[in-house]
Amino acid sequence: MLKLYTARNSICTQKVFITLYEKGLEWEEVIIDLFNNEQYKPEYLRINPKGVVPSLVHNGDFINESTLICEYLDEVVPEPSLRPASAANRARMRIWGKFVDEGIFEATREISFSAMFREKMRNMSAEQREGRFRNVGNPEKRARFISTYEQGVESPYVFYGIAHYEKMFAAMEKDLSDGRDWLVGGSFSLADIALMPFVARMDYLDLLDVWTEGRSSVTAWWARAKARPSFAHAVSSRLKPEEEKAMRTFGGALKERIRERRQEYLGTIS
Repeated sequence: MLKLYTARNSICTQKVFITLYEKGLEWEEVIIDLFNNEQYKPEYLRINPKGVVPSLVHNGDFINESTLICEYLDEVVPEPSLRPASAANRARMRIWGKFVDEGIFEATREISFSAMFREKMRNMSAEQREGRFRNVGNPEKRARFISTYEQGVESPYVFYGIAHYEKMFAAMEKDLSDGRDWLVGGSFSLADIALMPFVARMDYLDLLDVWTEGRSSVTAWWARAKARPSFAHAVSSRLKPEEEKAMRTFGGALKERIRERRQEYLGTIS
């Protein structure tokens, strides 16, 4: 039996959910309450020393990091395959995973924080906020949180995040413009799965068209991706209506300023 440790609305876990549904697998789900610091309990740290989600337990082995979990699942359950047949295309698939792991993950966290979680933290007492920052653990991550809390969309980290999304969507449009349906090798793969939850978050925040306006190939790819049953099972059906409404409201409030900051970034590369 597969046992998956996750948290509510964890974007990285959504990648794993999509993979599990595409594979037709069953699993036991264990929810970790991040706001109550359950990820730092000794019993969970034995599974995942970083104290993050998701984590997969299978046959007594602990598999961490969502990208690696998805590849592991495709390896131990080969059919239907979610990896391209050729070594070259598998390498191209992993490039898209690197887009996420080396920029888009943090970009999404910072943009989401500036749009929504910043407001929640404003309603905390100073002591509660300090406790939240103190519990982050990683000094770099703490610095990002503090900057985004204090400056919101004006934080340099949000600016970097906007730039990361611009680079990703530009690369997607370039590759998809040859008429292919999916990012690598013409077939739906872990490359598409890697991006779907992150594109979805920008969509739910009413920010997606900041980057996709005028990019018809990306827009068509997104329509195909979110129409897959695995997306509905893994992402949209797990969101409560009030959560969707809150994301759209808070994200929409920042939309014009994020659009302006994207233009600032484009001005640096023109």
